[in-house]
Amino acid sequence: SEGRFTFTSHTPGEHQICLHSNSTRMALFAGGKLRVHLDIQVGEHTNNYPEIAAKDKLTELQLRARQLLDQVEQIQKEQNYQRYREERFRMTSESTNQRVLWWSIAQTIILILTGIWQMRHLKSFFEAKKLV
Repeated sequence: SEGRFTFTSHTPGEHQICLHSNSTRMALFAGGKLRVHLDIQVGEHTNNYPEIAAKDKLTELQLRARQLLDQVEQIQKEQNYQRYREERFRMTSESTNQRVLWWSIAQTIILILTGIWQMRHLKSFFEAKKLV
């Protein structure tokens, strides 16, 4: 009924967690409810420091130094992830700006060509009607 699972990801991004019940009862279809408690711990909060201290026989100062190193490592990972996100956002923004530029150039060319065509058409119309 209880368990603990540890997963370490080496790449940033979205991860999916799939759960299923191995119950033989069809409680969900019979109107019953299935209650699931999911506690996800991320970063240095996943470490059980009293257990680490007992296993490695660390002093209080050594344990605190390890905690601080883990926090620094987590901060560094978060900064790297933010840099990655900023780089992707910059690439998306530059791509969008380039597309807007080319779209506005195309619109300008179409408007100029349409204006030239209209002037020529009106000129030939007035010449045909002998108004000019």
